[in-house]
Amino acid sequence: MAIRNSAGRRNMTVQKRKTFVLCVLCVAALLLLGVRVGYLMILRSEHYTELATQLHERERDIKAARGRIIDSTGTVLADNKTVCTISVIHSQLEEPEKVIDMLCRELDLSEEYVRKRVEKYSSRERIKSNVDKETGDRIRNYDMAGVKVDEDYKRYYPYDDLASKVLGFTGGDNQGIIGLEVAYEKYLTGKKGQILTLTDAKGIELDGMGERRKEPEAGKDLYVSIDVNIQRYATQLAKQAYETKQAAGVSIIVMNVNNGEILAMVDVPEFHLNDPYTLIDEFQVQTVQPGSTEEGQAEAGQESTQDLLNRMWRNGCINDTYEPGSTFKIITAAAGLESGAVRLEDNFSCPGFIIVDDRKIRCHKIAGHGAEDFTHAVMNSCNPVFITVGLRVGAERYYQYFTQFGLKQKTGIDLPGEAGTIVHQLDKIGEVELATMSFGQSFQITPIRLMTTVAGLINGGNLVTPHFGVKAVSPDGTSVDEFVYPVSEGIVSSDTTEKLRYALEQVVENGGGKNGYVEGFRVGGKTATSQTLPRGNGRYIASFLGFAPADDPKVMALAIIDTPQGTYYGGQIAAPVVRQLFENILPYLEEIGYE
Repeated sequence: MAIRNSAGRRNMTVQKRKTFVLCVLCVAALLLLGVRVGYLMILRSEHYTELATQLHERERDIKAARGRIIDSTGTVLADNKTVCTISVIHSQLEEPEKVIDMLCRELDLSEEYVRKRVEKYSSRERIKSNVDKETGDRIRNYDMAGVKVDEDYKRYYPYDDLASKVLGFTGGDNQGIIGLEVAYEKYLTGKKGQILTLTDAKGIELDGMGERRKEPEAGKDLYVSIDVNIQRYATQLAKQAYETKQAAGVSIIVMNVNNGEILAMVDVPEFHLNDPYTLIDEFQVQTVQPGSTEEGQAEAGQESTQDLLNRMWRNGCINDTYEPGSTFKIITAAAGLESGAVRLEDNFSCPGFIIVDDRKIRCHKIAGHGAEDFTHAVMNSCNPVFITVGLRVGAERYYQYFTQFGLKQKTGIDLPGEAGTIVHQLDKIGEVELATMSFGQSFQITPIRLMTTVAGLINGGNLVTPHFGVKAVSPDGTSVDEFVYPVSEGIVSSDTTEKLRYALEQVVENGGGKNGYVEGFRVGGKTATSQTLPRGNGRYIASFLGFAPADDPKVMALAIIDTPQGTYYGGQIAAPVVRQLFENILPYLEEIGYE
């Protein structure tokens, strides 16, 4: 009995100890919890209040106004138009049927479409975006509970298709897709703002609780070298040639010879900048094959449409290469004069052909030009003489000049997608290849590459970088980014430049480029008629490259007519285009004091 009592007392003692320890632990836990709560409530209250606020705030972006694109005369070529986004908040709607009726009427939407979104239980349901401001204002004036009208920006091009392949356009997110819009994205795009609204635990916006705003920052305005007057007139001439010659395309580039500023760039047919995803008439073709399944037709049609859009947006002045033909004889002449392989007074004889490595290569004048010096060979665009000069220079040295004149590299123009030159490697250039290269065949370059190189040959030897961008300016004018472009000096001597200018002026005064002559102005230039590949397809490219004044060049123009119907000689159909252009713009440039 005594033993049981003793055991009982020991058990009670152990139990008391456990209870005591448990109580101590509980008190300690409570004390720690109290300290922690005090720390959070007193010392960290502001931090967690902010987190709680963020938890119940809903963010809505406010698009920033995109920077404008402005030409050299101060004319806005790309602007912003205020549009609206119409939304509904289900929890705040008081008269849903009236809301549905109003939105259907004002937005021209089906009742089924609107009802589905109005009755959807969500924090915020978008009904329609890119609504014109007038309609947005009318909807706002109804003052219906639960209907929200947010203002936004949409890109707008006042001249629609003018310089479409240069300017480019933006997508639904207001970011650049092609052209200058994408090339200068980092300057044109702004910083989004935000609207912060309070919501309940389910994410529903609380009516009457107000909102906080973080205002957006507009993008910088881009000032470009384009002159809207020259661009419009060049476009008019290109469209005229395109229609009258039923051509596949017409391109015109106008550039400052001395600094590379591009005053105009046209590539007809152009597309509508305000509706860039709609194919213009020239690209409206059958896209599916008869007999295919409906699913297959849809897929093929979609693929074809995208391909057609890409072709429609393509800028042939920089994205496509071609065989330049006789305009490239300017480069052969420069290589010959610079190397000492030929002088302007050197005499030649053209029987109408020349034999190179057992291959007979004809002159465009079947009867030949007979006796002529090199100046007259340039005036006559005589193939045998230029082949002779090219062979005198030799493949290795000719290839060296090809590189020295920048022809193997891209120009670095500030537009995306510039194509590179396609040319034989040096070890693949035999006498026949060298002969054909000498008069502009068996290789391909872009129009802008040809133009830039010739500019360097006639401006004293400075290889400039063609460009549009001049500066980017913040809306308040406080921040200005001036753009600087590289120049390679000394690609030819000043003596070679002077001789080239003289010979090319004679081409226009008395040679094959007489249709490029402008009364009262000294004009130099070179014609070209090149056959497209494959040979013998009956397709030609007519072109004329002209510059003025011939003795002190300031401006250069290149006109290219792709696959004209009927007469296809550059001197007959391309030279008159440049003449008309110069007749209009040369007095204008003098009047404004353009340098």
